[in-house]
Amino acid sequence: MLFNMQDNEDSERSGEENPASLAESCFRELLGRAAYGNMNNAVHPVLVHLDNHHLWDPNDFAVSCFRIIMYSIQAQHSHHVIQQVLSHLDTHSKDTPRVRAGIVQVLLETVAIAAKGSIGPTVLEVFNTLLKHLRMSVDFELGDGSRRNSASSHSSTRTKESEERIVQNAIIQTIGFFGGNLPDYQRAEVMMFIMGKVPVYGTPCHTLDTVKIGHQGTKRIQAMLLSSLIMVTSGFKCKTMCAGLPVSFLEPLCSISLMEDSELRQLVLEILHNIIDRHDNRAKLRGIRIIPNVAALKIKREKISKQDVVFMKKHGQQLYRHIYLGCKEEDNVQKNFELLFTALALITIELANEEVVIDLMRLSIALQDMALANEENMPMFIRCGIMALVAAYLNFLSQMIANPPFCQHVSKVIEMRNLDAPHLLPEQVFREKFPDSLDRDDVGLYFQTADLAEALSVPGYNVERLAIPYIPQVTDEDRLSRRKSFVDTISLQVDILSNSLPDQSQLAEEITFETLKKAIDTTGLEEQERERRRQVMEKFQKAPFEEIAAHCESKANMLHDRLAQIFELTIRPPPSPSGTVTVTSGHAQYQSVPVYEMKFPDLCVY
Repeated sequence: MLFNMQDNEDSERSGEENPASLAESCFRELLGRAAYGNMNNAVHPVLVHLDNHHLWDPNDFAVSCFRIIMYSIQAQHSHHVIQQVLSHLDTHSKDTPRVRAGIVQVLLETVAIAAKGSIGPTVLEVFNTLLKHLRMSVDFELGDGSRRNSASSHSSTRTKESEERIVQNAIIQTIGFFGGNLPDYQRAEVMMFIMGKVPVYGTPCHTLDTVKIGHQGTKRIQAMLLSSLIMVTSGFKCKTMCAGLPVSFLEPLCSISLMEDSELRQLVLEILHNIIDRHDNRAKLRGIRIIPNVAALKIKREKISKQDVVFMKKHGQQLYRHIYLGCKEEDNVQKNFELLFTALALITIELANEEVVIDLMRLSIALQDMALANEENMPMFIRCGIMALVAAYLNFLSQMIANPPFCQHVSKVIEMRNLDAPHLLPEQVFREKFPDSLDRDDVGLYFQTADLAEALSVPGYNVERLAIPYIPQVTDEDRLSRRKSFVDTISLQVDILSNSLPDQSQLAEEITFETLKKAIDTTGLEEQERERRRQVMEKFQKAPFEEIAAHCESKANMLHDRLAQIFELTIRPPPSPSGTVTVTSGHAQYQSVPVYEMKFPDLCVY
C-alpha cells in the first residue's frame, strides 16, 4: 500500500483505475479497523518504510501518511500514535538535523489533529521529549562548533548552525501549538513544567550531562524555552491571577526578568502580558505614546475580584519591583520601554483597585526621581526613556480613573515638555538628540507628588501613602540573577558606613573609675530599651503595610531556610525489612517493608 501511495505517477487516472488512490482508501479502511492492541502493527511498518527510503527529508509523504493515520484511526487511540512517533524521534536523536526536523514536523501534524481529542496521559511525555531534543540540538550546535578543528571551513559551521535552528524552530512550534490547544487546567501544568526546565543562575541547571554548553548555550536555551512559553500562554484566560501566576511560576519568571540581557527581559514581559491580559486589550496598547483619548480605545474591563485583590496584596510589590529594576537596565532598547508601558497599563486594567492605583503612582514618581537623581550613572537615553514611560503611563492612568484634576496636572506637564523638552516624551525620545543633563530645577517639566496628592484627595484614595517614597525590596532573586547593580549597591553601602564612622583616635578613651561606674549603671540601658520599644511601636503603627510585611517575611524566610538546612543534614534511618511496630487500638502490629522498596542513603549503598 505504501509503495503504491508513494508511486503516484498515474495521478491523471481516477477512481479504481488509480493504484495510489485505491491503496489510500484500503489503507484508511484498514487503520479504521485497528484496535488498541494491534495499533503498533499498523504504525511501525510506516515508520520503517519512511526510514528505509529516506522520506523524512523532504517529509511531504511522511506528513501525508500520518494525516491519513490520525484521521482514520479511532480517536481514543491517538495518544498511542504520538507515543510511537516520540520514541522514533528518540531513536533518531543522532541523525542529521533535517531528518530530526522532519520527524518533529510530523509530530506537529499528529498532535495538531489529536490536540482536541483524548491525549491525556501523553501530554507531559510529549513536552519532556521535545524539551530534551531542544537541549540536544543546542548541544550539537554549540558543542560541534567549539570542537571543530581549524581546518574545517567557516561555511560548514554556519550550515550546521542554520540546520540546527530549523530543528529548534520546529520543536518550539510544536510545543507552542500543542500547549496552545490544551484546556486551561492542563495548560497551567505545562507552563509550570516548562518553567521548571528553564536554567536560572544559582539554581540546579537542567542541562545535558554530556557536554557543558556554557553561558551562550544557557542563554540560547533560556530564550527558546521562554519563546515556547509565550506560545503556550497565548490566549490563556485564567479566572484568577493566583491560578495564572502561582508563586512557583512567578518567582523563577521574575528572576529571569532581572537578567542583564534585554532579549530575555522582553520575553518575560510578553509572557506576563499573555497571562494578565484576560480581555484582549493588549493590541490597543501597542507601542508607547501619549494617548489623547483613552476612552476611544474602548478598553474592556471588569471589577477586580476578591481573589485578585488578595493576589496584589501578596505579590503586587514583586511586580512593581521588577518593573522598577527593569527600567534602569543599561541595555534597554525601545521595545523594552514599550513592553514595560504595556505591562503597567494591563496591571491597571485588570488588577487595579484604589490601593493599587496609589502604589502605581508611587512607583511612577520613584522612577522619575531615579532618573533625575541618576545615582547609578545611567546613560541619558535610559533616563529620558524612563521619563517618557512615566509620562505615557500617568497620562493613561489619569484617564482610566477619570479624575479631572489629575488629568489636568498631567496634561500641563506634557504641554510644558512639548514646548521645552520634547526628549522627555515617548513620541520624540527614540529619535531626538539628548541633552548633556536634565534640568532638575524646572519644576514644570516633572510630575509633583503634592499636586497628585491634591488631585486624588477624594474618598477611596489613601493620599497619605503617596508621600511614602517607593523603595524596591532586596530579595534572593538579586543573587540568583547575578545583578551587577545590586553588588555595586552593597559596596556603596559599605563605603558609606565606613566613611561615616568617627576617627579611631577619637574612639580611644581613658578608662577611669567614673567610666567603669557609668558602664555598670543600668539606668541608661533602661532608657535605651524604652526608646527602642517606642520606635518599634511607632514603626508598626505608621509604616506602610508592605514594609512591615517584608520585614516579617524576611525573618520567616531566614527561619525556614535554617530549618531546611537542618532537615537536609538529618538522615532518617531506613525502615527495617523485619518490620516496624505500630500500635493500633492497643494491639501491636508488624508492618514488613520489602527490600526493593526501601530507600537507602547514598553512602549506605554498595
